[in-house]
Amino acid sequence: MSTQWPRAILSERLAGEWRLVVTFPGRCSQWPEYRWQPTHEVPTIAARKQALAELGYDVLPGAQWEWDEDSDDPDDPTSRVWLLAGIAVRPVSEVIS
Repeated sequence: MSTQWPRAILSERLAGEWRLVVTFPGRCSQWPEYRWQPTHEVPTIAARKQALAELGYDVLPGAQWEWDEDSDDPDDPTSRVWLLAGIAVRPVSEVIS
């Protein structure tokens, strides 16, 4: 995944809890975060866009979601896989001219 800042990261946590955080250099305790109600469905692009707007961000023009995966135990091919997605974003204040 790219490391352009700021960047929105979508991840699935335990029990189907999806969350979206906007990351940027600095303390992670200051990163804005949005959580959906637990579901095993991946939030749609429209739902992600709405969540970003609620956090005060918008997707950079031309940016696309990049998907990756992680697992509890990389040496065990049967271990739980966690999906991660990232996209470059910008504050909504930069969108308004």
